[in-house]
Amino acid sequence: MRKYRTKLLLKELFRKSIHLCAALVPSLLDRWFILTIILLFLALAAYSICEFFRLKGIKIPLVSKITEIAARQRDEDKFVLGPVTLVLGIILAAFSISNPEARRIGIYALAFGDGLASLCGKFFGRVHIPGTKGKTVAGSLACWTAVFISTFHVMPLAPLAFATATAAMIIELLPLADMDNIIIPPLIGWFSIFFCLFVMIGF
Repeated sequence: MRKYRTKLLLKELFRKSIHLCAALVPSLLDRWFILTIILLFLALAAYSICEFFRLKGIKIPLVSKITEIAARQRDEDKFVLGPVTLVLGIILAAFSISNPEARRIGIYALAFGDGLASLCGKFFGRVHIPGTKGKTVAGSLACWTAVFISTFHVMPLAPLAFATATAAMIIELLPLADMDNIIIPPLIGWFSIFFCLFVMIGF
């Protein structure tokens, strides 16, 4: 049992290390927007093709192995949607948010908030939150803290960081499976814009 739990934890650590790489994208978008978008679409297409072949029993070197290692139990023998929704969420944020700071806040919320929530929940989560399909207090607190710090790093406004972290934590608590990857970047990015417009101006 202990060996099985260790295997699950290592699998989650591997998965979320990929997830955290999304934090590199905002800088690439700022410098080479069109090229970065093209590369994201190419990565999405290449991964989808590799997954199609994997499900047909044809394994693509390296890619199929990485997918098998990172796949969760619920994803076994299925198309692993995590990388697809991750890229789609970033692309949606890139196209729908022109403000670079807000775009960065949204993508950071996905990379750090959602990523660390899952890791801390798996490693340290003991108290589960009812109605969230296994989400934990530790994971939610990790999400809030990560988004607060990353948002404050982008825009050093404590009320904005507090509100954005709270919004991201609430979204992360919802039982959305991989769909939170699509929702978090654009929604949190736009939330930060509207918060600044309608709340911070009032201060």
